Amino acid sequence: MSAQDENNRIFQELIAAQSAGEPIVLATVVRARGSVPRHAGSKMLVYGDGRISGTIGGGEMEARVVGEAAAALAEGRPRLLAYSLVDPARGDPGVCGGEVDIFLEPYGAPATILVIGCGHVGRAVASLAHWLGFRVAVNDDRPELATPEQTPGADVYLPGDLDQALAAFRVTPNTYIAVVTRNVLVDRRILPRLLATPAATIGVIGSQRRWEETRRLLRQDGLSEEQLRRFHSPIGLELNAETPEEIAVSILAEIIMLRRGGTGKRMVRTQE
Repeated sequence: MSAQDENNRIFQELIAAQSAGEPIVLATVVRARGSVPRHAGSKMLVYGDGRISGTIGGGEMEARVVGEAAAALAEGRPRLLAYSLVDPARGDPGVCGGEVDIFLEPYGAPATILVIGCGHVGRAVASLAHWLGFRVAVNDDRPELATPEQTPGADVYLPGDLDQALAAFRVTPNTYIAVVTRNVLVDRRILPRLLATPAATIGVIGSQRRWEETRRLLRQDGLSEEQLRRFHSPIGLELNAETPEEIAVSILAEIIMLRRGGTGKRMVRTQE
């Protein structure tokens, strides 16, 4: 395989990993001097679980790069590594005799909206989230609704039972769950299944009265107050929204606020 073919494969894997919501780091040799195992332009992928694809030279140096990649992914910041391959006695990761610089580009799990419920509001949320650039996944226990025809704009369709959906879909700390189902009984059934996910937030649609009834039923089912605090309801910012599209704006505005650390307050300053 030529170097160009190898790099093309690496880029294809990178795109596939991001499409699947998998965190990954691209390691690229950006400068090489003297005798080194791989030269400038050589690339390797380091997955979030430590797996690698491709190589930048193998041996101790590559092992160190894998460790640095995990740190770069945790920080969410790129880093430039410089190695001398001369004298292992002084800590060098090799004896080739040259020097190499490696640039690490972390690609964290993409910001994702998981919409549970593909009714009027769910469809509007999926459409707006897609327009805003989120990766969008949709689920509904009515399989005919979680389809591209009924709910356009999603990247991932998860029709049917939620347990099967969660088994097939990776929820990450960068996933925002919007539970926009049709009634309390559906919420009672599915909300406990979301507790174990590492989602950034789990928002639930409904009035205060509906949420109080849902809380009562969930407590009856054995959920603790600490577990109930994992959910927030009613989801969205107070906009007096009425239409599904307006409600979607309210929901996505809250998600953006939480993601970006905003306050939700008006930015205009009153004149004194």
